[in-house]
Amino acid sequence: MIDASVQTNVKSAPLIPLTTKLGPVHLAVTDRAKALAIWQDVVGLDLIAETGNVLTLGAGGLPLIVLETGAIRPVVPRSIGLYHLAIHVPKRVDLAQFAVRALQRNVRISPTDHLVSEAIYLWDLDGNGIEITFETPWRGTLGDPDKGQTYAVTADGKPHSGREPIDLDGLLAELGDNPTVAARMPKGTRIGHVHVHVNDLAQAMGFYRDVIGFAGFLMIHSFGMGDVGLDYMPHSLAFNIWSGPNATLPPAGSAGLRWFTIVVPDDSVLDAIRRRLAAAGATVDPLANGIETRDPFGNRLQLLVG
Repeated sequence: MIDASVQTNVKSAPLIPLTTKLGPVHLAVTDRAKALAIWQDVVGLDLIAETGNVLTLGAGGLPLIVLETGAIRPVVPRSIGLYHLAIHVPKRVDLAQFAVRALQRNVRISPTDHLVSEAIYLWDLDGNGIEITFETPWRGTLGDPDKGQTYAVTADGKPHSGREPIDLDGLLAELGDNPTVAARMPKGTRIGHVHVHVNDLAQAMGFYRDVIGFAGFLMIHSFGMGDVGLDYMPHSLAFNIWSGPNATLPPAGSAGLRWFTIVVPDDSVLDAIRRRLAAAGATVDPLANGIETRDPFGNRLQLLVG
């Protein structure tokens, strides 16, 4: 693992195969109807299965989000856990369709142009953060503000803040002259990345890069965040210290992250991760087709073969 001292040169090649992907994200919520009002009606996911208090939602038959109802309080601010999960859509028109569903229902959204992606942020009614993303890596690259660079640079060399508002008129024009509003996300929609709260950037980078095995991308101290991924932007996992250095896990019964899932292609990859986890002193609990562990701050993740 990397030294916990200040380090911004975190770029590395991934230790895990490029076929690694993110699986379903498991969240606790307080109420079924409140949850479906956002996750089904606005985000546009199908209710694939329901067993007891567990709702599985997805797109094109692929499970993406698993909601466990019965939490006794909403997300606790300034705690360890989920900042947001990102659902990536295959086409820009799918992002436009989502924006229409949100606007029709007067749901607050924050459309943001990150240059390498266009993202619209919202929250469910318990405070779980959601990002709907359309990837646009051909538009430019990210820089490193800690090295005096702008956050992003366009393909023709112009600086970009990475936090510009999306031109909603231009986005909605993707729907054409006679738009039909789609009620659900299309096949090909996937969990693109997960962004969690931690309280030490270097420890988080050491865990997700050197133990789990993602490639190091950026660690920007001036922003208080870092990210890791595979071989392309945007990231697969991001982490921030915006909850503060003394952030702890929320009390039992809170809405929020239960665990997120990383799917690796075969047992040999899982065994290598298991060995690195053991060497790092991390918890390793066996599952039927994988293992569960926690990052140094208590965020749960499951590594499954699939």
